[in-house]
Amino acid sequence: MPIDRSLGRNVKFYDATSPEVALGGMIQNGSVTEGNFLDMLGILLITETPIRVQERGSGHIVMKTNNRLEAGHYDVYCDSPINVNNGPWVFRLISHNVSGRDGAFMTGIRVRDGKCVISGVMNPRLRGNMGQWITDMDDTNGSSKINSLQNGMLLPSNIHQMFDQYLISVNPDIIVFDEDYLGLDGRVLDPVCRDPNNEHRMAISDNMRGAGEPIFEHDFSSGDMME
Repeated sequence: MPIDRSLGRNVKFYDATSPEVALGGMIQNGSVTEGNFLDMLGILLITETPIRVQERGSGHIVMKTNNRLEAGHYDVYCDSPINVNNGPWVFRLISHNVSGRDGAFMTGIRVRDGKCVISGVMNPRLRGNMGQWITDMDDTNGSSKINSLQNGMLLPSNIHQMFDQYLISVNPDIIVFDEDYLGLDGRVLDPVCRDPNNEHRMAISDNMRGAGEPIFEHDFSSGDMME
């Protein structure tokens, strides 16, 4: 059964014209700023005119600042109708079934990162210098771009599951949209995988979507990689 992602949400937002029905929400663990929140609403809500967001209890107007977003109920005011973006979320492929990349890709990511780049936990499977197994994408005939080292990062299985369930956003600041039992909220993705001098540096992107879906499998049988 899909996880009910609304449980425990301490931030909810509403169309001010229908204040009884929440359009959405999230768990604020402390790292989401007012500016972050407005950016999220800019993605989630479709309007023809600008929005104004006000916390219902205090009357506080949310501004594009780095101030922490307080838990609460937020009403969204707009001079045009407010619609929720219903664009499809990106399904995460079980890549070892479709790309055949387990060898060089997995080894290359382990060599580049050496640890979970979100939590900092070291990878116990790393042994010696395995850089010889990394191949240049330009010299690999017929290789899918999914195999690029810029398309992966090293994670243990528990954090991998959270990422696959869209419970963590990485950009490269880390936001946790669930109970933060690992203390990850507010961290920054480890620079080892985004070194501008490394040709295999990671291409950072956000990780957000709407309602919950079933847990996905890991990309590799060893359980420490994600796509």
